[in-house]
Amino acid sequence: MPSWLNPPNFFTLLRLVLIPFIVQAVLAGRHEFALAVFAVAAATDVLDGAAARHLGLTTPAGAYFDPIADKCLLSGVFLALAAVRMVPWWLTAIVLGRDLYILLGALAVRVSTGVKRFPPSLWGKASTFVQILTVAVWMARDAFPNPAFNAAASALIWPCVAVTVWSGLHYTWRGVQFAKAH
Repeated sequence: MPSWLNPPNFFTLLRLVLIPFIVQAVLAGRHEFALAVFAVAAATDVLDGAAARHLGLTTPAGAYFDPIADKCLLSGVFLALAAVRMVPWWLTAIVLGRDLYILLGALAVRVSTGVKRFPPSLWGKASTFVQILTVAVWMARDAFPNPAFNAAASALIWPCVAVTVWSGLHYTWRGVQFAKAH
C-alpha cells in the first residue's frame, strides 16, 4: 500500500467521494439525506486532522488534499443550496470569491517569491468551521422545518460573511508578510 494511503488521507478521500451525493440530494430536494451525508463529510474533516496529528500520520499528500477537499465540499454545497434558492446567491458569491481570491493570491506569492507552502491560518480554519455550521443549519432548516432552525439559519448569515471576509483579509496580510520575507 502506498505510504500516503493512511487512515487520515482515507477520510479526506471519503469527503471528496461524498460531495456528488450531497449535491445531488440537495438538488433533488432530499434534505434529510443531504444533511446526513453532509454530517458524515463534515465529520471526516475533523477525523482526518485528529488522526494525522494523534497518530503521527501527517503526509504531504494529506496537507495538499485536505484543504482541497474542504473547498470542494463547501463550494459544491453552497452552489447547490443557492441553485435551489435555499441560501442567497450573494452569500455563495462571497464564499466562492474569497476562495478564488486566496488561490490567486497564493499563486502570486508563489510566482514572486518561490514560497510553495501556505499552511492554513486560525482564521482560515474558523472560516471553514463557520461555513460548515452555516450550511448544516440551512440544510437542517429545510430537512426539519421549525422556527428555531429558521431563526438560527438567518442569524448565521452575517457571522459567516464576517469570518469569511476577515479570513480573506488575514490571508492577504499573511501573503504580504511572505512576500516581504522572501
